[in-house]
Amino acid sequence: MKNSKSGFGLVEIVIGVAIISASLFSLAAVAEISLRLTRISRENIKASFLLEEGVEAIKFLRDSGWSANIVSLTTGASYYLNFNGTSWEAASVNSPIDGVFERSFVIEDVYRDASDDIAESGVLDPDTKKVSVFVLWNTQTGTVAKSISTYITNIFNN
Repeated sequence: MKNSKSGFGLVEIVIGVAIISASLFSLAAVAEISLRLTRISRENIKASFLLEEGVEAIKFLRDSGWSANIVSLTTGASYYLNFNGTSWEAASVNSPIDGVFERSFVIEDVYRDASDDIAESGVLDPDTKKVSVFVLWNTQTGTVAKSISTYITNIFNN
């Protein structure tokens, strides 16, 4: 006597559904991680561009008037960059960029030693300033900060 059964049994169906469910769950988890990493990467790239733009905006301020736009700023104080439609301006009030990023900058005095090299102390160089630009934004894990520093000089004697 031959006992031949065709078709799927209940156990095979349960195992098949479990394998398919695990596969779909894994794909969803990979997609979620991928989207999160893409967002983090996009925010880092945007922050880097905002840092570069900040340095260029400060150079614009320098070019349009060293005395009016750079020397008049309080050393060590935080300022924010605003574009008023035609030019950049330093402001004491922050206006968030894209509702996410906060960009600020600080101007510091520069001192030179006897060899005319930049030093921590020495003779104040009134025609050189150190500029630090900061970009901050909030994420799920906390606040992320990026910064860049450079020196600007009164190249146009204005």
